[in-house]
Amino acid sequence: MTREPAGRGDSAIVRPTAAAQHIDIRRVVPCARWQPFIQYHWIVRWACPEPFEQQVIPQPFVHVSAEPFEGAPRLLVNGITRKPFVRTLTGTGHVLGAAFKPASFRAVLGADLSSVAGRIVPFGDLGGVDDAPAAAEILRPDAPDEEMVAALEAYLDRLDVVADPYAEEVNALVDAAERDRSLIRAEQLAELAGVSLRTLQRQFTAYLGIGPKWVVQRFRLLDAAAAAHAGTRTDWAALATELGFSDQAHLTRAFTAVVGTPPATYARDA
Repeated sequence: MTREPAGRGDSAIVRPTAAAQHIDIRRVVPCARWQPFIQYHWIVRWACPEPFEQQVIPQPFVHVSAEPFEGAPRLLVNGITRKPFVRTLTGTGHVLGAAFKPASFRAVLGADLSSVAGRIVPFGDLGGVDDAPAAAEILRPDAPDEEMVAALEAYLDRLDVVADPYAEEVNALVDAAERDRSLIRAEQLAELAGVSLRTLQRQFTAYLGIGPKWVVQRFRLLDAAAAAHAGTRTDWAALATELGFSDQAHLTRAFTAVVGTPPATYARDA
């Protein structure tokens, strides 16, 4: 089983230094069959004698995770959400998840991603294939990493998914928004795609469940979080301009809405 190297997505973990004292996060490369669809599998194990609240900045990826749901193990489809993502961890335990490439879960779902945007839904309720046995296997206390990943992929194999060629074009646009800090407006992304902004908005709603403006701004906020995690002095006014915010106050409002504290305060805490 191949370990996925850490990447820029690590900036999504809020207060990573505190998190490292309580949780262990691993990323695993999916098998060849699922590499066109899944960006990476992630495994979180924790040991928390006292309740520990961990927050993650949502990104434009659908996650399928094995977790308890209404008292029973289930595979949960986590649609892209605008809301902060917080989990309270107690005792010892683990969770396995698959982070799907931004537009690739649409082929798995067989419907527009707008149908699961902002929702957490048991997979079996959407696809008709009972997910509880696979989730129970994954959440066994002694389950090895490779067996958990195999159980999730075996469940997905039952869905007989066929790749959507257009999804790769949307994925490429999202990847460009993530990597190119000069992309600060949805209009730039539409120009890169060679379509009107309205067309791009329709495409993103269908394939991601959320609009291009949110996607671009979310990656620029993750750039701000990465700056806060760097442990070096940051000129937040200059960074706000570089990341496309009208001024530092605009960055502060957007960052606070997602993380809970202003970036300068968060940098001191983190």
